[in-house]
Parts: sequence; structure tokens; C-alpha cells
Amino acid sequence: MTPIDRVRHPIDDPDHRRRCREVLDAAGALVLDGFFSAEAIARVVADSAPREAEAFYAGSTHNVYLTPPDPGLPEDHAFNRQVASSKGLLADDQVPADSPLRTVYDDPAFRDFLCAVLGIEAIHPYADHLSSINVHFASAGRELGWHFDNSSFAVTMLLQAPEDGGRFEYVPAVRDSAAGDMGYNVVDAVLDGIHPVEALDFEPGALVLFRGRDALHRVTPTEGSVTRLLVVFAFNDQPGVGLSDSALRTFYGRTA
Repeated sequence: MTPIDRVRHPIDDPDHRRRCREVLDAAGALVLDGFFSAEAIARVVADSAPREAEAFYAGSTHNVYLTPPDPGLPEDHAFNRQVASSKGLLADDQVPADSPLRTVYDDPAFRDFLCAVLGIEAIHPYADHLSSINVHFASAGRELGWHFDNSSFAVTMLLQAPEDGGRFEYVPAVRDSAAGDMGYNVVDAVLDGIHPVEALDFEPGALVLFRGRDALHRVTPTEGSVTRLLVVFAFNDQPGVGLSDSALRTFYGRTA
């Protein structure tokens, strides 16, 4: 049985796909509540939550562009300002072969749905054995600092909500990466806490599609004793693409 609630989300239906694409194109974000059945979410949490100690944990400081600082610019320049991120994750090779996460990730109908909504011809799993499905753990105090994504889209699903915190906040259209506009003034205002931000509210089981290349976004620190669990379904629009050994060590602490 598919983990997807196909009654609420008829992913094969052209009209449903069109409506989803219209929302994503207009807002840069799409939240599909109840995409996974309650039973599937319970199964994934039961599989994942007890393995929190097996996750690879890493903390870092970085600029919002996820690039090295520029020594030719002042330390307080928007390009060089540092924020903190800290998370743990289980890599693809730690996700059980019979997990509902893998069932959906490998489902051609799911991939066709994503392509239709994202407006791309095809999506492909990562060529390395760690990156395609990742379960993220954010216990109390862990957060993702403000940043832009390098990829054009992200596909995620909340598995377990924390008691408080863990809020997804974003500011759309801060930069125009294609035109080389870095959006420094808005970045400064956001980091100074004086620019309005928007939030995406979603419950466990909601599928979220987000275009984060030009939208500044973060996840606020988790509060309370319940760890925030999230799965990232990572795809590439080109076949045969994998992370470098250096990137694998950074994200997973290993290459094999």
C-alpha cells in the first residue's frame, strides 16, 4: 500500500498537478497537508526516532550564501556576516529498504508529479549512496541559520514536530541569482531582525516544496524535549550527479 493519501492528493490527476504548480509558481512554496498517511508517519518515526544517537552531527558557522568569506569586504558586510547551523542526520544508506520513505522516493508516479509541479523534464536520485534520502534530527537548541539554497528546489516532509520552535521562516525574492543581484541590503535587514519575515506552518505528514535559491530562509532553534524530525527527498535534474568526497565528509562524516 502506498504511504501517500491518494484520496486527498491524486498525484496522477492533471488538474491537481496544475493547481499545485500554480501555487508553487506564485508563492515559491507549496504545502500539501496530510500527504503521508498517519500510519506511514507513525512507521517512519518508529523507525527513525530511536536511532538519534546514530545520526552524524555537525555544527558550523557560515554566511547566508553558503560560500567562503570574502577578505576584500568588511567583516560586517552582508556577504561576510556569519550565522550558526547545527543538525544531525541519517544518510540514505541508513534508511531501511522497506521504509515508506524509500517506497515514495522510488515511486515513478511521485517523481512524475514532482516534475509536473516543478516544471522540469526529469529528476534523478543522487549518484552517491548517502544523499538521496536524509532524515534530519534537531534536538533542543539546534537550528538552521539564514541561508539561500544552491539547488533550485527542495522537497521535504516534517515527521515529528517539536514542543516549540523549529519554525520555518523565509523572505521571498531577496536576491536574483541569475542576474547576479545578491540582495545585500535585505540580507542585512533580515539578519538585524528589522525586516518582516513569513512563516510556513505545517504538521507531520505534510509534503513541502520550496524554491530557496533566491528566498532567504531558516529554521528557528528547537525548544523542548521533543526532537524535530524531518526528511529531505533530494533529487537532481541531471543524471549521474553525486556529492564530492569533501562534501560527503562535511555532511555525513564519511564517504562510504
